[in-house]
Amino acid sequence: MTSSSSPGSDTPPSPPDRAVLREAALVHLARFATTQKSLEQVLARRVARWERAALKAGAESEDVNATAAALKSVIQAVAADMVQLGAVNDEAFARARAKRLVRSGRSGKAVQAHLAARGVDAEVRDSALQDVVEGFSATETELSAALVLARKRRLGPFAGLPSLRHSGADDAEGEESRLKQLADRQKALGVFARSGYGRDIAERVLDMEPEEAGMWMERLRSES
Repeated sequence: MTSSSSPGSDTPPSPPDRAVLREAALVHLARFATTQKSLEQVLARRVARWERAALKAGAESEDVNATAAALKSVIQAVAADMVQLGAVNDEAFARARAKRLVRSGRSGKAVQAHLAARGVDAEVRDSALQDVVEGFSATETELSAALVLARKRRLGPFAGLPSLRHSGADDAEGEESRLKQLADRQKALGVFARSGYGRDIAERVLDMEPEEAGMWMERLRSES
């Protein structure tokens, strides 16, 4: 029966059962690669939409809340089914996403945060980063990703930014130029720091000659 607080005579919608949630999962997976945790969140949003619709139609809040709570285990079961079917694979997702992010200039720290936000376990995240570029060590992978960022932002070897290791200016004009170079370098270091790169990697990139940077970029492409 519709409660006295009902805004109208609409019949509250039926809650999504396991079949409905399974279908919603399959539709989502047909369009997007995802993790088990992310799929659970997608299905939870499906239930939340039902909650809002049911309450708007005048269903008792206690009944709606109880049903939504019971559906949490159903959501987990459906997501687990997708894992069993092979439609969801956290390891494969992490490897593919890490490879894409590194090649877009993301640092290892940024990749870790991205995967963690999607519910990927720490061990799986670490493994994905180790295998992200075949034949590269962790440091080489980080350096390559930092060079991709430098190329995007026109920093270091991609902008002719001086290393400032040999900046012995004698006159006032030279001193002004040196100070500007120093300020530019500090800004560039800030770009790398905000992107999750360590100071050692940032310094190495900014001091790298264009020819060496090009060799690293070619190596990254060949190992992709």
